[in-house]
Amino acid sequence: MQLNDAIDAARAVTRRAYAPYSGFRVGAAIVTEGGALYDGCNAENASYGLSICAERGAVMKMVADAPPGDRKIRLVAVVSPNAAPCFPCGACRQVLREFGCEEVVVLDEGGAPLRYPFEEILPHSFGPEAL
Repeated sequence: MQLNDAIDAARAVTRRAYAPYSGFRVGAAIVTEGGALYDGCNAENASYGLSICAERGAVMKMVADAPPGDRKIRLVAVVSPNAAPCFPCGACRQVLREFGCEEVVVLDEGGAPLRYPFEEILPHSFGPEAL
């Protein structure tokens, strides 16, 4: 699975986002260590705290569909037609950390990928090995 495949999948899934309140659509695509791709989009709720971000949606799809031995996230691509770059929120960063995310990719205003080692966007994080 290539970086461009993940970006394309994240971009495509933004069209299925459910964002009737904010109009802010986001798509995410995860590539696992084994090369599998899982996408997700945000789904808002009138009670905003019950909304699900695209990144967490993709993680839940991965958990439901991936074999247990292929749940390490090599990278996540996050795309929004409403903002560039569009970084994962704090809650999503922590969920991605749970599955060993190595890299976050967002697009700049011109659509070019910006690649960040996960440690750079969530330094000194708390993870499952600390439990």
